[in-house]
Amino acid sequence: MIYLDNAATTKMSTSAIEAMIPYMEQTYGNPSSLHRIGQEANEALTNARERIARLLGCEAREITFTSGGSEADNQAIVSAAYLGTKKGKKHIISTAFEHHAVLHTLNKLEKEGFEITLLDVHENGLILPEQVADAIREDTALVTIMYANNEIGTIQPIAEIGQICHEKGVLFHTDAVQAAGHIEIDVKEQNIDMLSLSAHKFHGPKGVGVLYAKKGILLTNLIEGGAQERGKRAGTENIPAIMSMADALEEACAQIPAHTKKLTALRDKLIDGLLKIPHAVLNGDATHRLPNNVNLCFEGIEGESLLLLLDHKGICASSGSACTSGSLDPSHVLLAIGRPHEIAHGSLRLSLSAYNTEEEIDKAIAAVTEVVAYLRSISPVWRDLENGKLEHVI
Repeated sequence: MIYLDNAATTKMSTSAIEAMIPYMEQTYGNPSSLHRIGQEANEALTNARERIARLLGCEAREITFTSGGSEADNQAIVSAAYLGTKKGKKHIISTAFEHHAVLHTLNKLEKEGFEITLLDVHENGLILPEQVADAIREDTALVTIMYANNEIGTIQPIAEIGQICHEKGVLFHTDAVQAAGHIEIDVKEQNIDMLSLSAHKFHGPKGVGVLYAKKGILLTNLIEGGAQERGKRAGTENIPAIMSMADALEEACAQIPAHTKKLTALRDKLIDGLLKIPHAVLNGDATHRLPNNVNLCFEGIEGESLLLLLDHKGICASSGSACTSGSLDPSHVLLAIGRPHEIAHGSLRLSLSAYNTEEEIDKAIAAVTEVVAYLRSISPVWRDLENGKLEHVI
């Protein structure tokens, strides 16, 4: 199989797997225990927190370990919202193409009386800093905008948006789940107050992530119980997964320059090859995007059939976010950038990793080209498009 669904999850690196083992076999204590094995686990926890903080450009005490990106997004947004309430601020700004971990949290807050402004996304998948500046009001408590989109891979001008928020005295959160380990991040230099990441997006384990919250931001508990994570996230810490995450993030960050060069070349080759298919269009900006992200729409194609036939040919791909794979609705991200419903239904996301080879890219281009041609050959809609009974949109 050729695995091209790394935006959904990644293969764990050998180093990340090996990093877990000592904390399952030897240093297996509860870090809250006072005996020696427990305190050894606590030292490991401290070590991981410090290592991750260095990679993000923050202090260790500003790191809270979570179960992943969704929990971190939820806690960041709810915390900022409730802090704003204390100051009479109940307005939150976000975008129409955020991950559902953000959008569903905002929907929940809206029912509690918060006012939500979702910024329109330009056709190239970018948000302009001036859009944020124009939307901020006296009662704005939070701006939450993703660092890189999980479906179309577009990278937002995070530092500029953060600076505007700081000038206006508004907290700024970014969902960096797709960016961490793939793009250089420095939360202080980039004016980020809160940031979410998840280990399984950069060859670490599933079920563990990080919420960075700048010193002075009081977090609202989502999970009540013990005093773990400075009392802000109850539950015994998953030491093996946390140590593995620290290792995976260090490894990924060290390799960003080399991987960016390799993946950008593979990405562009894949895009060029697939755009030779008639009536195909790239979703998102061609250059301001993650080096491993390819997302296209093919007119006259239904995405689910495309994925199933590609799987039969040994290609693992997706049509968008893995979190909405059971939905029959077209991607909210593609609708947000202006794709019509019938076009958004024919989307394909191919997301690469450094494990992929040029030979695999050639095979993927050939497979997609063949499958698209086959699906169009049996499609009455495509026949009407070709006969002029319907107009081509792409």
